[in-house]
Amino acid sequence: MSGAGRQRRSRGELIRQRARAQFVGRRAQLSLFTENLVKDPESEGDPAEFLFHVRGVGGIGKSTLLRQWQQAAQRAGAVTAVVDENDVHDVHQASAELARQLAEQSGPLKEFDRAAEQYRREQEAAPEPVLAESNGASVSSRMVTQAALGAASLIPGAGVVTAMTNPDTAAQGLDRLRAGVRARAPRGHRADAAGVSRAFVAELARLCERHRWVVLFLDTWEQTGRYLDGWLRDLLEDAFGPVPVNVMVVLAGRDELAEREWALLRAQVVDVPLEVFTEAETRTLLAARGVSEPSVVEAVLQLSMGLPLLVELLALTRPGAAEDVDAGGDVVDAAVERFVQWITDPLQRETVLACALAPQLNEDVFAAAVPPEARELWGWLCGQPFVSGRGDFKQYHAVVRASMVHQQRTRSPQGWITAHLQLADAHAAWRTDAEQGLVQARRWSDPRWLRHRLDETYHRLCAHPSLQLTEELEQAVHAAGQDTAVLRQWTDAFEQAARDTADPALLTWADRLQDAVTAEEPALAFLTALLTHRQLSITARSWAYTYRGRYLYLTDHDEEALAEFDRAIATDPDHARAWAYRGDAHRWLNHADEAVNDLTTALRLSPNDAWALASRGDSHREAGRYDQAITDLTAAIDLHPAYAWALGSRGQAHRDAGRYDWAITDLTAALHLHPDDAWALASRGEAHCDAGHYDQAITDLTAAIDLHPTFTWAALGSRGQAHRLAGRYDQAITDLTAAIDLHPTYAWALAQRGETHRETGQYDRAVADFTASLHLDPDDAWALASRGQAHRQAGRYDQAITDLTAAIDLHPDDAWILHQRGVAHRQTGRYSQAREDLERAVESEPSDPGLLFEMVLLDAVGSEPAACIDQWTQLLNSPVETPTQDGTRFFDLFRVLLLEPGSDVTDAAEVFLSGGPDHDAITDLLHYLAEFSAVEDGLADRARRCRQLIVERTSE
Repeated sequence: MSGAGRQRRSRGELIRQRARAQFVGRRAQLSLFTENLVKDPESEGDPAEFLFHVRGVGGIGKSTLLRQWQQAAQRAGAVTAVVDENDVHDVHQASAELARQLAEQSGPLKEFDRAAEQYRREQEAAPEPVLAESNGASVSSRMVTQAALGAASLIPGAGVVTAMTNPDTAAQGLDRLRAGVRARAPRGHRADAAGVSRAFVAELARLCERHRWVVLFLDTWEQTGRYLDGWLRDLLEDAFGPVPVNVMVVLAGRDELAEREWALLRAQVVDVPLEVFTEAETRTLLAARGVSEPSVVEAVLQLSMGLPLLVELLALTRPGAAEDVDAGGDVVDAAVERFVQWITDPLQRETVLACALAPQLNEDVFAAAVPPEARELWGWLCGQPFVSGRGDFKQYHAVVRASMVHQQRTRSPQGWITAHLQLADAHAAWRTDAEQGLVQARRWSDPRWLRHRLDETYHRLCAHPSLQLTEELEQAVHAAGQDTAVLRQWTDAFEQAARDTADPALLTWADRLQDAVTAEEPALAFLTALLTHRQLSITARSWAYTYRGRYLYLTDHDEEALAEFDRAIATDPDHARAWAYRGDAHRWLNHADEAVNDLTTALRLSPNDAWALASRGDSHREAGRYDQAITDLTAAIDLHPAYAWALGSRGQAHRDAGRYDWAITDLTAALHLHPDDAWALASRGEAHCDAGHYDQAITDLTAAIDLHPTFTWAALGSRGQAHRLAGRYDQAITDLTAAIDLHPTYAWALAQRGETHRETGQYDRAVADFTASLHLDPDDAWALASRGQAHRQAGRYDQAITDLTAAIDLHPDDAWILHQRGVAHRQTGRYSQAREDLERAVESEPSDPGLLFEMVLLDAVGSEPAACIDQWTQLLNSPVETPTQDGTRFFDLFRVLLLEPGSDVTDAAEVFLSGGPDHDAITDLLHYLAEFSAVEDGLADRARRCRQLIVERTSE
């Protein structure tokens, strides 16, 4: 622009402008920080400090000093971020805001963004099913695995395919995985907040590789510390991963750090107490603001008492004489009133006062608060010395705002009511607009809706405290049903209204609710307090009991939870969610019929409740009613196509029914919605394992372990099982041992490791593991039977029969256990007992070729094998459904041995060995051949030659 086009300012005006912008005072504190920035954080002699705590009373200039420190850090090449009470109501909000600011300076923080997005999805997801841990396999799992795997039993004596022919092995695998999810979270699908913190620390490490410093400023610590104190100490002590030495943290608050909690870090804290300005600093600031008249300076010195905020406000009023400064009453009120009176433009003065009624301001709130003709003053207001804030939202300094609010409430009560109702109505309209396209269950988790709900609450309480109290406490019931961050924000809004109105009832409730929200169990304490309010409606009271019940349920207090749900239903029998939650509690406790009844009632009251449909479907699934389960789960998915839990649960229902391909399809669809869901990954891994896709199972289970460390012990156990079934025994032992190390009372993993030892011929180790497992779970029939099998294979037949008998006492009709005891009886020459067991087993599994083989063998060893030649012919030449390659080779070997005396049996033995049978299969085969070797005919020689060949080949 040319010189003629604009009016030039004089040099003197520029000097005065720069003087006004200059930071006055706090030179020592500024030097302390800037000098620290040039030090080496790893120096052994004089290392840089990494933890500062600026403290002092309100108005002392803490935030101003932090802004100066932030600018100094940025000049030194640091990336910085700052949060205050407007950004922080929980750890996730704080880390998200810090990450956002860091990303603006250094580029996207992709790992943090992924973790935060997963956290958000998990918070917003409908509750996911988590099944209770059971003793042994559940009925539903056993029914499925017996039906699906029974036809695979081709080798007598549970040889080559022992793991597949043992239904309890597979069934307990299913149940163990379900129980494993409980370790990840107590009921329900819980978001992994620690995962977000780990990702945040990982991003700090990457930033520190590119920048000299990363400096995090945490302002108003007296507020933000309520949520971040423990998290920050954990972070600094590497609880979420190693924090680089060039991360610096600056706290600013009114109070000293808590002595006990900060004891370990006390020596590392650089304490920076801010005192009031000295007389020299006050004079310097006044001179910079153009106030130099001695009498005026003296008056400001007396009135401000050196408090920087008041010095600034008084200086900006440009007092011409000492009497312009002197005003009676409260010092702050006097300074603020003087400042307001100094604003000569009536519209500007009205704007300043009107906007003081809003705890937070943006342009929309500003426009709703001020007269239409003042809407051009937004930029002017933001430039006032008591207005601060980052981004779109601004706020008055708390000291200034409190004074202006007090003056307006006392001087114009009706104007106070009108202004607050006007703002409340504006927020109500914006809240209604935010509800468009937002289902009711998601409102409290929507930031925009929540902000308007809270601000509306504040303004309505300010306008009519006594009239509005009950209605807002009823809203508080629903706030308590959300996460703790929402509850704290609601409580802060209520407390702000109580302070600003000075209403006795509000102040009493504010104290009670703040005490509750800082308790060990905030939601439970908060709801307990609300239930003492006699004016709560029936609906609100029922919701309070319901939320209490849900909280108790999620923290494993089952009986107390059921009692709360009973109270909720007694208070309001038409409360659908109370019925649904009680049904879910019954489902968890394996009360299948009660669960279905309650959930059916809930669905009668609310037919389109997808969560209740999915929960009822899961209840049917656990009771073994798979068709009804899939009907309900499909209906839930039709209502909510992106319902990942329902897809996962339907996948489980298909898997329980033996439809593994369909199970994998549903679980894959669930993972498409939530790619980082460790539970769904592990479940799909188990489905692949059930289907015999061991490599794919291991891939999924490994991904689940990598994603979710708290899930490690369960997924490690499953991966160990997959390695065992794939014949990779060393890897199986490694995974199962790691799972046991993480969870020493993990009975299922001990039994699985015992089975792995048994299959590799290490019978003493197998017995030791089975015994340890049975110590934890004495009624595990599969572990008892497997220990009996290990004793039998080691030649300890009496101990084998003892264990197998105990297992049969638990499961009298289990064909596999009867089979095992029948073999043990036969091998000890107790043929009548063997026949009784095998006949009972055949009654349960009449088409099992392995059992039929044992029956013919029993007849053969009691007479001449040739006498059973017709039975052998029929058995060995009969078609077998879904044969395995190992089973086919086994039967071919005995076909040659028994039915083709002119053929060379060693060729069939070579073919059998070419399939790579495991130690377990070879051991059982050698037992059979030994029994045939004892007969007195030509068969004995052939059996001995075959046995000798196998021994030679397998000992090489």
